Amino acid sequence: MTSTRPRRLLAVLAAAVLAWALAACAADEAPPAELTATPAAAPSAAPCAAAKPGRGPGLAEDCETLLAARDVLAGDAVLNWDAGTPMDQWEGVTIEGSPPRVGILDLAESGLTGSIPSGLGRLANLRVLDLGGNRLTGSISTWLSGLTNLRVLDLSYNFGLRGGIPSGLGRLANLRELDLAENGLTGSIPPGLGRLANLWVLNLSGNDLSEDIPPELGELANLRTLNLGSNDLSGSIPPELGGLANLQHLDLRWNDLTGGIPPELGGLANLQRLDIRWNELTGGIPPELGDLTNLQYLDLSGKGYENGLSGSIPPELGSLADLQHLDLNSNKLTGGIPPELGSLTNLQVLDFGGNELTGSIPPEFGGLASLQRMNLAGNELSGSIPPELGGLANLHSLWLVWNELSGSIPPGLGRLANLQVLGLGRNELSGSIPPELGGLVNLESLNLDGNGLTGGIPSELGGLANLQVLGLGGNGL
Repeated sequence: MTSTRPRRLLAVLAAAVLAWALAACAADEAPPAELTATPAAAPSAAPCAAAKPGRGPGLAEDCETLLAARDVLAGDAVLNWDAGTPMDQWEGVTIEGSPPRVGILDLAESGLTGSIPSGLGRLANLRVLDLGGNRLTGSISTWLSGLTNLRVLDLSYNFGLRGGIPSGLGRLANLRELDLAENGLTGSIPPGLGRLANLWVLNLSGNDLSEDIPPELGELANLRTLNLGSNDLSGSIPPELGGLANLQHLDLRWNDLTGGIPPELGGLANLQRLDIRWNELTGGIPPELGDLTNLQYLDLSGKGYENGLSGSIPPELGSLADLQHLDLNSNKLTGGIPPELGSLTNLQVLDFGGNELTGSIPPEFGGLASLQRMNLAGNELSGSIPPELGGLANLHSLWLVWNELSGSIPPGLGRLANLQVLGLGRNELSGSIPPELGGLVNLESLNLDGNGLTGGIPSELGGLANLQVLGLGGNGL
């Protein structure tokens, strides 16, 4: 009878080989998209003496984690993290709490050229992770979704991060600031970010994000800044954003957004800056925007060559007493300019160029005491140039070219001592050139061409020592 012992031994060996193979396959698998475990730390090359004895096992674990991550993160840079240097002296590392743990990792603008190690997800007490302003590459590790104590995550201005935004970041319930600006991130904005109830700042600008803006972002009740500018976002502006009662800055510029401006945005009582220029928006300007009493900056300028806002300029915008910047350039706006805008005494920039506005320039604009730049070019404005504009003592640029303005040039414009650019060309102006323009000592560009001006060229213009551009052609001089 043949012995069964060799066969049993072979069976045991085969089972061991199979178990080893299965374990090796499991080790080669990529981490799941949704975080289910803490990433394993690579063993440090030397005992972590940097974590002083008696300060607890947690700090020793953090020490090992950072030593394992050092070279991956640094790339060509040099970090002074080593086992023989006390962690209190490590660059960018702050130890806090009792028992002590690593609470802040701030390596902003440190010349890092590596990638984001998944092992950073083991820093259980980390509150601040700032790796902005470096040259990191690769993707944003899903393991960062396990940093449940994180308040600040800043990976901005690396320019080399790619891939999508991990949906797991929506589980970082304590997050106050999420800044991923100026990278090469792609894909859509995860709707789960709308669960970050404590978020104050969400900055995803300067990437290649696409698809719609998730309406779930309207649930971020504590949000102060929402910047989604300079992406490839499409679809309409969610009216849900109008419920962000604490919002101060809303920037959606340079995308491919379509549809109208939701009137619900007029409910953003704390809004100071609204920038949605260079999209493909249509429809009118909601008069509800006149309810934004804290607004300082409003830019609705279009691309000029397609779509564009239409209808008239709401006179309600004249209620925005704090407004400093108003830009409606390159749209298809029609009708007259509301004289109510003349009450905006804090306004510094007024740009309505490239529309289809008609009627006259309101003489009330002479009350815009803070105005530095006025652009009404490329419209169908008629009537005379209000002499009241000569009282705008802070004006640097007055650009009224390509309209249908008539009458003479007001001599009072010569009182604009700070004026650098004066453009009145391509109108229907008549009469002579006022010699008072020779008093514009800071003038660099004077464009009067394409009118019906007559008479001689005033010798006083020869005293404009800073003048670089002079256009007088197409007149009867």
